[in-house]
Amino acid sequence: MAEILVVDDEVGIRELLSEILGDEGHSVLLAESAQQARKVREESPLDLVLLDIWMPDTDGVTLLKEWAAGGKLTMPVIMMSGHATIDTAVEATRIGALDFLEKPIALQKLLKAVEQGLARNKNAPAARAVAAAPQAAAVAAPTFVSGVSATQTDSVQFASQPADADLRAGAPASVLLRELPIDLPLREARDAFERAYFEHHLAREQGSMTRVAERTGLERTHLYRKLKQLGIDLSRGAYRKSGG
Repeated sequence: MAEILVVDDEVGIRELLSEILGDEGHSVLLAESAQQARKVREESPLDLVLLDIWMPDTDGVTLLKEWAAGGKLTMPVIMMSGHATIDTAVEATRIGALDFLEKPIALQKLLKAVEQGLARNKNAPAARAVAAAPQAAAVAAPTFVSGVSATQTDSVQFASQPADADLRAGAPASVLLRELPIDLPLREARDAFERAYFEHHLAREQGSMTRVAERTGLERTHLYRKLKQLGIDLSRGAYRKSGG
């Protein structure tokens, strides 16, 4: 598990990156300004920083220069921006930034850049790699079945899954399906069904967004948006079973 700092003045960006990186098993710290980022940098041994360029108090390039001049650029830094010019990106790289990601950030580019950054960070404590090993071993390759669309009328067949698939209040999927409010208007009933559908798969896959995406046939970015739209709690550990 790596310690990653996300610095961005947009709360939506911070939350989305936190969810994605947290799902990958990393510990994510957040800062909405350069001032907060300085404080976190002083207090935490960071393995990687995702740093926005345009911020209200001090821009990311200036903060990068500050860290480099003060000998504090001891971790890989990946710059992010939706408005930066090529010159800005080149300057950030010259100062010491590892990579530059243009917003909106494609999921695969983000994960690849983070993976490369962590691979370069040879200062990360070996203990973190040891601590991450049991978690990695526990994630055995599952046998995937074809994803079931929430719009298919016969998709209720997943109600036959084992009753130990813990959902919202520990109820099996079949119970929740029987309790769906079919007397509601179509849109509300569909939302209720989709909520139960995704909660079922989140519980079954113990919160792994990668496996839920494969199960449901959705691209991960689309999956995150869908879950937020349905009001499903994605806080860390909400669907992870304790004790493996």
